[in-house]
Amino acid sequence: MFFIYRILINLIILISPLIILVRIINKKEDKIRFKEKFCFFSKKRGNGKLVWFHGSSVGEIVSIIPLIEKLEKKKSISKILVTSSTLSSSKVLSKFKLKKTVHQFFPVDSNTLTKKFLSYWKPSIAIFIESEIWPNMIINIKENNIPLLLLNARITKKSFNRWKNIPDTSKNLFSQFDVCLSQSKETHKYLKHLGAKKIKLFGNLKFSESDNEKNNNINNKLKKIFKFRKIWCAASTHDTEEKLSALAHKKLKKKYKDLLTIVIPRHIQRANDIINETKDLDLNVQTRSSSNKINNNTDIYLVDTYGESKSFYKICKTVFLGGSLFNHGGQNPIEAARFGCKIIHGPYVQNFTEVYKLLKTYNISFKIKNVEQLVHRIDKSFLKKTNFSKKTDKLKKLGSIILSKTYSELDNYL
Repeated sequence: MFFIYRILINLIILISPLIILVRIINKKEDKIRFKEKFCFFSKKRGNGKLVWFHGSSVGEIVSIIPLIEKLEKKKSISKILVTSSTLSSSKVLSKFKLKKTVHQFFPVDSNTLTKKFLSYWKPSIAIFIESEIWPNMIINIKENNIPLLLLNARITKKSFNRWKNIPDTSKNLFSQFDVCLSQSKETHKYLKHLGAKKIKLFGNLKFSESDNEKNNNINNKLKKIFKFRKIWCAASTHDTEEKLSALAHKKLKKKYKDLLTIVIPRHIQRANDIINETKDLDLNVQTRSSSNKINNNTDIYLVDTYGESKSFYKICKTVFLGGSLFNHGGQNPIEAARFGCKIIHGPYVQNFTEVYKLLKTYNISFKIKNVEQLVHRIDKSFLKKTNFSKKTDKLKKLGSIILSKTYSELDNYL
């Protein structure tokens, strides 16, 4: 199986110029920095101890910021390298005020490139986030005797079913991790079946809080406008969910003339499609990236910029979480919950079963199945103001405990 994987990776490298070109055209790739994926590095390694984190995209990278902030204060660490695969994650990381931390794109997982990557960066420890399993890189990390951790480990039922079809390969890979820090009981169970040797259940690191969260990127003029409007937010939305949110807006506007709906799509590359879809419903849309001001006629405020969800969660206390009205599995609700938002979601949240179970016990999350139920729940939220401060304090305390345990575990290897 591993032999076949290496052949496929080498074939991908052969056609990679075409793949990269298409991704650049679609604005999914940096037209200069894409070379980092082929080990043409844009940053220097420097001397001293280097800690390396790797996460796939925005969610994984943001989740480790509180941990990185603590590690940056450690004098024995000279540099922190963060790698990811997406353009959006690199842009989000640049928003944080980190002194020792640099970002590079993760290399294509070929045997040659992963060896070159490790030879250049020489990490003292390698920390993969959630479900990042890259066979060539993992094997070469262990051949270099580098401690390897799986942080905030997350294995969904769907991915578990895939891995268990190749039991020898999964055991070979998952057994390479020195320790797996699981974010849920379900993942703990799956990791054990897949061959992980040492597993610890700490909880979800996304409950922890970054020092940067005290800042708000929304200017005072915009805050003032929001203050005098009825607002709710549709966040991490996927195709069809923006239209459903716009339809909910039309129905609610009959009762609330000053209504403003904030839409934060999961993939901002779809912004033009969302704009056209919204205009077809005779609604006025204003984008975050535009210099134009929101006026009294603005219906939908489309956030077509990276990494600003938190800023809107601070001022908007009713949030619909997308990826949940069709069989996608839902998006992570923790961030919105920590800021005291009432969370509305569809029936398909199987990727975050334990998180939603916890939020339901706190009476923070509410399930809906269609537009009518979405309208009803938003209306109810407007009519009944709820103070979630005590509940969010509990979540923040939980996050602090998880962060402290995770830091202590990493410190054992540093």
